[in-house]
Amino acid sequence: MPAVDKLLLEEALQDSPQTRSLLSVFEEDAGTLTDYTNQLLQAMQRVYGAQNEMCLATQQLSKQLLAYEKQNFALGKGDEEVISTLHYFSKVVDELNVLHTELAKQLADTMVLPIIQFREKDLTEVSTLKDLFGLASNEHDLSMAKYSRLPKKKENEKVKIDVVKEVAAARRKQHLSSLQYYCALNALQYRKRVAMMEPMIGFAHGQINFFKKGAEMFSQSMDSFLSSVADMVQSIQVELEAEAEKMRVSQQELLSVEESVYAPDFDVAAPQINRNLIQKAGYLNLRNKTGLVTTTWERLYFFTQGGNLMCQPRGAVAGGLIQDLDNCSVMAVDCEDRRYCFQITTPNGKSGIILQAESRKENEEWICAINNISRQIYLTDNPEAVAIKLNQTALQAVTPITSFGKKPESSCPSQNLRNAETEDDKIVSQAAVRADDADELIAPGTPIQFDIVLPATEFLDQNRGSRRINPFGETEDETFPEAEDSLLQQMFVVRFLGSMAVKTDNTTEVIYEAMRQVLAARAIHNIFRTTESHLMVTSQTLRLIDPQTQVTRANFELTSITQFAAHQENKRLVGFVVRTPESTGGQSLSTYVFESNSEGEKVCFFSS
Repeated sequence: MPAVDKLLLEEALQDSPQTRSLLSVFEEDAGTLTDYTNQLLQAMQRVYGAQNEMCLATQQLSKQLLAYEKQNFALGKGDEEVISTLHYFSKVVDELNVLHTELAKQLADTMVLPIIQFREKDLTEVSTLKDLFGLASNEHDLSMAKYSRLPKKKENEKVKIDVVKEVAAARRKQHLSSLQYYCALNALQYRKRVAMMEPMIGFAHGQINFFKKGAEMFSQSMDSFLSSVADMVQSIQVELEAEAEKMRVSQQELLSVEESVYAPDFDVAAPQINRNLIQKAGYLNLRNKTGLVTTTWERLYFFTQGGNLMCQPRGAVAGGLIQDLDNCSVMAVDCEDRRYCFQITTPNGKSGIILQAESRKENEEWICAINNISRQIYLTDNPEAVAIKLNQTALQAVTPITSFGKKPESSCPSQNLRNAETEDDKIVSQAAVRADDADELIAPGTPIQFDIVLPATEFLDQNRGSRRINPFGETEDETFPEAEDSLLQQMFVVRFLGSMAVKTDNTTEVIYEAMRQVLAARAIHNIFRTTESHLMVTSQTLRLIDPQTQVTRANFELTSITQFAAHQENKRLVGFVVRTPESTGGQSLSTYVFESNSEGEKVCFFSS
């Protein structure tokens, strides 16, 4: 017997598009089987009707043969032989009528009735379970949408618990209905084969009995053939019973799992996060803009394929490309008071899509997986080992200086900063300092500042006197007279990455080492969020300006900047060393690291 395709009950809970696609094949098969069964039943009913008509016809024929005698023929001489012959034929026809009546009854019981039972019982059961499965899926989607809309802050804990219970109940209901539906579809693959052959066996047996009683015309070979067909039907019935028992046991095992399987974000306190993923799949909410200020969220199935992020709606045969992940960047974002949101940014710095995961674990694993893919780890011979090694290197990058000498140098290039934030050894080039010289550049345990030290409001209070507040956000700062000379200005779009104190400004190697430590710290602490600013270079100062409010966040005199350097491989990384006088009479040195939308060498050129 050929193998029968079947739906895997283990895939029912995940409800992936691949499973839905396979399910659609089974549903299409069931629909085709229903149409064919109706047509077959019509043909069999026509045969049964023809057999009943034969019974009525032979009965009428017998009566007509007997009625010959009662006819008043004007020329009736010599009709006695005809009458006696017709009487004999009438008796034969009456005997044949009995056989036809028995055959009609046998066809009704063994041919028409089984196909009717198959249609009314098995096919109707599949149709009913399909409707129940659809209702359960809709309820689950509604509960997930309600769960996704839970606010991130100050949320009602009781409401959250109720919503989580609602999601778990809906998910369990969908799981149960899908298991029942899958079992019915699997069993249908066996039952349809029985249903197609069993009526024909009844039809053939009826015809054989009819002809045997009439003339014994059928040979022994036909009997053996029908016997073999009956044996095959019996073997299929045995397989069906065995498969039904296996599915029953499997269904019980799948339904005996813990309730945590159905509840999203059940381990929010301490999720077990795999940071070495090179591929990921699952449902996410996609943010779509429907107007200038309106947005919608759509729950879709996403998966990674090589260096691409794919999306596959339910019912689709295959997924479509959503985003090329090579050299892109990803970071967690706050979006519309929703939890677990992250944004994928293209290599040119343009904002890409915003997605929402259903749990903290899923959110962080998606971020880690996309970061790993963006570094093109999947192209290596052993991607899993490379991912583990790179993440271990990121951990070692922020270890105390006593173990710094054991860390290997890295020469893998990088083209995007946020990729580098999770792969510090990939952006550090051959120009990186040797481990035994690191303590001469930056003191061990030096803290790293990930935001501008001086807030905008404090800077204005300290550097600006009384001034008119312009409601249109325009600035009119008289403390920077060079701002009036637009010929001496150059503006760059940058993102501040971090700053830290250093021990020397005699070499640009201190800037490279600061870049490495800042990016490594961001990677190990999972800090991907940066703020975009405008870096204005004038003839006297270097100013960091908020692009929305035009407020100056920081100001550096060019005379206090002693070193300026761009990374030798990641050209968008730029840093500089600032010498600041202290109240004690000495001076302190700090290195500031930025990512620029343009090449860092241009920033260095205009700042020099």
